[in-house]
Amino acid sequence: MTELDTSGTATSTGDRSRPRAVLPALCATQITSWGVVYYAFPVLAPRISADTGWSTATTAAAFSLALLVSAAAGIPIGRTLDHRGPRAVMTGGSALAVTAMLAVAAAPNLPLFMAAWTLAGVAMAATFYQPAFAALTRWYGPAHIRALTTVTLAGGLASTVFAPLTATLANHIGWRGTYVALAGILAVVTIPAHALALRVPWPTAPTGPAQSLTGHDATARTRPFLLLAAALTLSGFAVYAVLIGLVPLLTTRGASTTTAAWALGLGGLGQTLGRTLYTTLARHTGVTARTAALIAAGGATTALLAVIRGPVPLLIALAMLAGMVRGNLTLLQATAITDRWGITRYARLSAILAAPVTIAGALAPFAGAAIANPLGGYPRLFLVLAIVSAVAATLAGAARTDG
Repeated sequence: MTELDTSGTATSTGDRSRPRAVLPALCATQITSWGVVYYAFPVLAPRISADTGWSTATTAAAFSLALLVSAAAGIPIGRTLDHRGPRAVMTGGSALAVTAMLAVAAAPNLPLFMAAWTLAGVAMAATFYQPAFAALTRWYGPAHIRALTTVTLAGGLASTVFAPLTATLANHIGWRGTYVALAGILAVVTIPAHALALRVPWPTAPTGPAQSLTGHDATARTRPFLLLAAALTLSGFAVYAVLIGLVPLLTTRGASTTTAAWALGLGGLGQTLGRTLYTTLARHTGVTARTAALIAAGGATTALLAVIRGPVPLLIALAMLAGMVRGNLTLLQATAITDRWGITRYARLSAILAAPVTIAGALAPFAGAAIANPLGGYPRLFLVLAIVSAVAATLAGAARTDG
């Protein structure tokens, strides 16, 4: 049988252990998982509120609950991934995601609707980027950045594929029927893909800096780790608040709602394009400088959106530029652990690093909307968010691991 070495390179004595199917399988499952469990909700939320009588804020709170649960569940799931690999975790997570979506569709009241999204949160932690990143980082070794870029490029297509599909289905079979249909797609694509393609032997992680420290979570208590976590959390808060606030900002600048929605979509295209540049960026920059520079760039685009009043095409171009930075920040977080502490206990440490970022992302839409009016509108909110990003960039610059 083929054996995988710790760099993720397969030998040629057989097909079973070669990770050939892993990358295309994870590309397909990330598109489907994100599309069904995440991106379908913004499309269906107005219909859910109109049909049930639950307020928009209440239904959004259920979705935010899922994100918070995902942040908490990611840490123990990461520990399991490190020791046992991704096959059982991601296959079980896919089955749970299908169950959760069917429960959302069938929920007769708000408590059961909330409970269904709680299950979905656990499924998110077991099927979204974090477990996929852990799998690719261990199997692909030195080539992991290229693999991570590929899977995030695929994941970036989730909204492009599933948002219009969801809208079309909802027009014909309602939001409950749509979730049932999407759950069927999720089951057909993700469960067999994870069960079959991830049967690759899980290579033993080489001893690295994270193992040489005393205590199970010693790395997570070091000053560089804590500073990096604070920087990424503040940056994540700003990024998510900008993402949600972009449409109302542009409408205050004179854009129609449709035009503003197109700007948001083009920002997603910029995100995908930006990810294609990360490998080159990583090759020519140091990890600390790269982290600080990308966070600062995010703050700069936010500041420009705050102070430039138009014309609208220029604002759309800035939205695309902000999307390019956002795409790079996704890969920056995905490689933050390996760039500093190696692949040892990657999944566990990455989950700890990602947990506060996920929480910030869940809270940012509500916090941004809550403080926009007291500040005097979205332009001033964006200025505050630019300052938050500047603080995050400063913390990132201080998070050196070379002593």
